[in-house]
Amino acid sequence: MSNIMSAIKVLVLLVFLMGINASAQKVSPKPKRVPRMQVIPMPYNQASFQRNGVEFARYHFGPGLHRPFLFPVIGPSGYSLTRMGHPHDPESHSHHNSVWISHHDVNGTNFWSDGGNGKIRHKRIVKIEDSGKSSSIIAENEWVTDVNKTLLLETRKETVLLLENSEWLLIIDMEFKAKDKTVTLGKTPFGMLGVRMAKTIGVNDGGGRIRNSERAVNEKEVLWKRAKWVDYSGAVTNEKLEGITLFDHPDNPNFPTYFHVRNDGWMGASLTFDGPKKIQPNKPLHLRYGLYIHSDMKSIDAIEAQWKQFAKIDSK
Repeated sequence: MSNIMSAIKVLVLLVFLMGINASAQKVSPKPKRVPRMQVIPMPYNQASFQRNGVEFARYHFGPGLHRPFLFPVIGPSGYSLTRMGHPHDPESHSHHNSVWISHHDVNGTNFWSDGGNGKIRHKRIVKIEDSGKSSSIIAENEWVTDVNKTLLLETRKETVLLLENSEWLLIIDMEFKAKDKTVTLGKTPFGMLGVRMAKTIGVNDGGGRIRNSERAVNEKEVLWKRAKWVDYSGAVTNEKLEGITLFDHPDNPNFPTYFHVRNDGWMGASLTFDGPKKIQPNKPLHLRYGLYIHSDMKSIDAIEAQWKQFAKIDSK
């Protein structure tokens, strides 16, 4: 009789536990949809842009750097379309940090080269946002002289938008505030944005090609010319061509900008090529540039269509 009672107790307990488990399953929350793209904070002052868990760009902002920068910048085939430094002159071009923001003359201080007296110092990460097809990181920087004088306060927002066929668009928004008195960005071709292309994409080293919105080709025709955009495309493997198009924005003060380009593998948007630009304490300078990371050597019309889409994107 005692064995029967024990068996009944065990059976009742099992039924009870099964009921608890079933109830728990009924009330379990439904997981939210995992964003396709995310910004993942990384060790050593870095942040990784990832698509489905695979990195395609990384933001570096460590305290020992001369300036924050992006590297790598991965194209649709999985190879970086940019590099660190000049392939034939790495020492004097150590400031060529893949994709970077800088300027050669800020109140006479050189922030462009690593040997200059200025440093763009990361202050803090303000916000990271993931919305599925886009992700962004907002950072605050200080432009500081060698005597620790802050000339500019910069808020930088880097947003990545996913496009079809593993292509993507990087939008860089910047706001510059003069801290206490007017700051002058001097006349120079160096600044605000530079892109050092991978060696195999360069015209000289890889047989790549530079083109602009005015249908000019390579350094001789594109250098110091105004354009809405400049594209640099070339080989990433023996079978694949890919490239980056640097977009200027219609709201930038010198649109269409002058472009500084070289057959040795670099391109930049020159904000103050034709004259200085003053930033007053009560009038911040707002800039927006775009980088279209694409497959193939796109036609002029295809790039123009993408630039038009970029120009329509709300800047708020």
